[in-house]
Amino acid sequence: MKFDYLVVGAGLFGAVFAHEAKKCGKSVLVIDKRPNVGGNVYTECVEGINVHKYGAHIFHTNDKRIWEFVNAFAVFNRYTNSPVANYCGELYSLPFNMYTFNKMWGVVTPEEAEAKISEQREAAGIKEPKNLEEQAISLVGRDIYEKLIKGYTEKQWGRDCKDLPAFIIKRLPVRLTFDNNYFNALYQGIPVGGYTKMVEKMLSGIEVRLNCDYLENKHGLDALAEKTVYTGPVDAYFGYKLGTLEYRSVRFENEVLDKPNFQGNAVVNYTDRETPFTRIIEHKWFEFGTQPKTVISREYSSEWKPGDEPYYPVNDDKNGQLYAQYKSLAQKEKNVIFGGRLGEYKYYDMDAVIASALDLCGKELG
Repeated sequence: MKFDYLVVGAGLFGAVFAHEAKKCGKSVLVIDKRPNVGGNVYTECVEGINVHKYGAHIFHTNDKRIWEFVNAFAVFNRYTNSPVANYCGELYSLPFNMYTFNKMWGVVTPEEAEAKISEQREAAGIKEPKNLEEQAISLVGRDIYEKLIKGYTEKQWGRDCKDLPAFIIKRLPVRLTFDNNYFNALYQGIPVGGYTKMVEKMLSGIEVRLNCDYLENKHGLDALAEKTVYTGPVDAYFGYKLGTLEYRSVRFENEVLDKPNFQGNAVVNYTDRETPFTRIIEHKWFEFGTQPKTVISREYSSEWKPGDEPYYPVNDDKNGQLYAQYKSLAQKEKNVIFGGRLGEYKYYDMDAVIASALDLCGKELG
């Protein structure tokens, strides 16, 4: 055995673990089936613009330890996520705040906004929200639900809002102020030069093999190391023998435009049901770009099928029960550690992925 650890996946979880293991004097081999490091935070340069190839990633955290950790590998800019919602040509501020309420209802004061939401909540008569629709109406009223939540959410999840669990919408910020900063986080920004550079710095001095599919040569690759840290899909590891966990996937339609500005904002959500895509990302505005051209990505949400990239675990009861069975199998695997969004079948923000990897390092590396 040549290595102490084989790390399967060069995304954030794998890169953080590999970096910390090397720092502790361990020998590490990192492999990834993609031709690049970075996992889903991978950015590639197009027309001088760092394009988020697998969807927009905006780093935000309240954890000073995590913020200091990532700042050891990159300088972060001061980007603040303030998306815009486009409903049939009407533009609204996100997250829901006084700008949104003023545009929707013409209200000017927080008291007026609160009264309008209370009026619509009472009219709906919802005491204990049983699903996403009821949760949303009880949070922001029926008007905002119908225009800004229903269509977008049903496109994103491929399910009627009545069939989605209430908890999905609970993290949605609602503010009776004119604050349109989506993330209520102490630290926020985008790494200058893109995420790929940041991950490459984490993996500096570590052997990395790309275009290397672990599951196609599992036996041979496991034989190279004492232990394996696996960050791929947990059901794929076991050959889907208990069934397939569900994910939502995303398809991107990218376009280079010969103009300096397409939509004036990094993120515009299309919240009507008729527009087939969920949002348009204009990548240059993540880094206050001044390039003469611009790059946009239209995002189409779809049900995952084998061969697609899995993005969002569908954390409902049915999938939760199936994952519990896979987790039980995973715990019995000798010398294999499962981690990350796919390995743990859990929707993680980037800071939580890093925290999880660092926690593992604390237990594993001492």
